Amino acid sequence: MTYVLFIGDRTYSSWSLRGWLMLEKFGLPFRVEEVGLYTGTLAADLGPVAPARLVPALMMPGGEPLGDTLAMAETLAERHPEAGLWPEDETARMRARWLAAEMHSGFADLRAHCPMALIRSYDSVRPPPEVLADLDRLQMLWSGAQERFGAGGPWLFGRYCLADVFFAPVAARIATYGLPVGDAAAAYVAQHLADPAFRRWRAEGLTYRYTPEPYAMDLPHLPWPGPEPVPARAVPHGTPINAACPLTGRPPSHFLEIEGTVIGFASLRARDMVANDPEAFPDVAAIYHSVTKEA
Repeated sequence: MTYVLFIGDRTYSSWSLRGWLMLEKFGLPFRVEEVGLYTGTLAADLGPVAPARLVPALMMPGGEPLGDTLAMAETLAERHPEAGLWPEDETARMRARWLAAEMHSGFADLRAHCPMALIRSYDSVRPPPEVLADLDRLQMLWSGAQERFGAGGPWLFGRYCLADVFFAPVAARIATYGLPVGDAAAAYVAQHLADPAFRRWRAEGLTYRYTPEPYAMDLPHLPWPGPEPVPARAVPHGTPINAACPLTGRPPSHFLEIEGTVIGFASLRARDMVANDPEAFPDVAAIYHSVTKEA
């Protein structure tokens, strides 16, 4: 049983990030089909999941299409109760659904003024009053959930759940534009940026570049505020420590040097996305960490 998830560009499609996280974070079996948000092929690419017209969209194992992230969330939670997509406690689950639904339908000013763009962070952004009002509302929702239900973990309800999935893109927006939030909200944003799944999504998205760049702002750039990546560089040849690509299992033909260790990959894309953030890929990190331990 494998789901097929149709997504847009990883760097800019905030709703696609939601769809991917609700499968990836809970260990559900799926594969990805990428559609052209900026190539004019979106409608044709979504043909297999018609009448869906936006990303993400999901093809169910039986062939039934499913659109809209709220519908996807509830359907997956219903089909996989053992995965714990919502909090177990009834009251916490009610609040988590409320927060996810409000994020799904609200915060229009924050979305409009601060589109998701994971490529960089900006300095000197001056958000208008309506965006500041959205930030105040977000912080009230987050603090209320964490204070009442967040014991035992760093997420809104302690353990990661679908409410966190729905807020991941807005956490990215706060990071990209350096939006003003208090210490508790900043810590919650940092938790998203450090999450290995979020880091994998961003690392793969960075393998693509557009000219002109969508949503670019004429402001000074800052380093991405997430964890600093382990240095890695592509090398034209070498003797890799691994016999098979850690991402695909196929024979390696492209090479990356990480902390003095050469690791082979089966494709340029696999090599380049790992180069963007090696620690985001546990199977890769295990290889060069094993060499470090032996040394």
